Amino acid sequence: MKRAAATGSIALTVVSALTLAACGGSGGSGVAADAEQTLTVWAMGTEGEKLGDVAKEYEKAHTNVTVKVTPVGWDVAHQKLVAAAAAGKLPDVMQMGGSYLGEFADMGALEPVDTKTFRKDDFFPAAWEQGSYDGKTYGVPWYVDTRVLFYRTDLAAKAGLKTAPATMADLQKAAAAYQSKAGTKWGLSIQPGGLDTVQSFYPFLYSAGGSVVDEDGKAAVNSAEAVKALENYGSYFAKGLSEKSVRPGYDVTKDFNSGAVPMFFGGPWIMSLLDENYPAIKGKWAVAAVPADQASVSMAGGSSLAISADSDHKAAAQEFVRYLTEAKGQADWFERTKDLPANTAAWTSGTLADDPDLKVWRTQMESARTTPAQPRLTEITSKLDSAIESVTQGKSTAKAALDKAQSEIEGLVK
Repeated sequence: MKRAAATGSIALTVVSALTLAACGGSGGSGVAADAEQTLTVWAMGTEGEKLGDVAKEYEKAHTNVTVKVTPVGWDVAHQKLVAAAAAGKLPDVMQMGGSYLGEFADMGALEPVDTKTFRKDDFFPAAWEQGSYDGKTYGVPWYVDTRVLFYRTDLAAKAGLKTAPATMADLQKAAAAYQSKAGTKWGLSIQPGGLDTVQSFYPFLYSAGGSVVDEDGKAAVNSAEAVKALENYGSYFAKGLSEKSVRPGYDVTKDFNSGAVPMFFGGPWIMSLLDENYPAIKGKWAVAAVPADQASVSMAGGSSLAISADSDHKAAAQEFVRYLTEAKGQADWFERTKDLPANTAAWTSGTLADDPDLKVWRTQMESARTTPAQPRLTEITSKLDSAIESVTQGKSTAKAALDKAQSEIEGLVK
């Protein structure tokens, strides 16, 4: 998922109203799945624009159901969900990003997932975990997202690099070689600061064995592993291998095309962007797994589908969610959007099974990690954003920055 600025303070102002509105549920059995009814669905970004076509196909086979899809921009999604929940007017089904699923589950706004209908083993582990909170599951994985390394193979040859960097040490050596031997302006593009810098940091943190919240549910951002990861991350800026100041709206693909940036970590949608916008470099770039520290571990993102606790159409909503998340529906959704399927059975045939680049994404998803759902996750990650930026700008050591973040985050973790 992609989201706008942290809005935890907004959510806190409506906690009481939301709890009262949502915790009671529908108060009855609701409308039967085979009755005439209209399902309201909110979906965000590109998914919101594409889902209407799928809904029309669904209606052909389910003539008793009208699916009303409302596209919502990611920049306003959180605010709209908060306001709708407080007013008791959430849609029957909603796309739920992992960074705030815990917030809405904690408020009682979401219906627990029927785990007899939706099986954990059908999905990537990290995708299922992203939809879980406090021992229960509230979101069915819809699509997954992770980060892998994009690199210019033609410039690698000039730099004397024969293979993609396999370790974090290799990654920094490659960045230096691209600059010194291939003449690139930078060695690696990683985010120096600002909103969601933590997403750029996650591959370094997770591969080093670090975490934001540990297995016991306690803040762990100043662990030895996390400090090591941030020291490594910050060294790219200290050595001039990465740019310290990136303008708002920066598009790394432009510099990747020109050769100013030879490596960056990116999501799956970037492959099609490169092919469509920069055909001249087709065949001159490739993707590879995140270079390993203790292991090769990337972040897990994507979205889940959740049902409102107050919906009177839960049976029909569950049927629609099942249609979207079963293997066939997931394969169809990939063809429409290039979103990576969360259901692993969708990867067993066609392009998803045969394309060597897509195999990199599948392998990375098997080990990908997600930050455990927390009601105040956006506030937690904003503290990490600040810590990372203080290091990349040379204002603090990694240890001091993460000690400060730890003290701030401890009170936010539930």
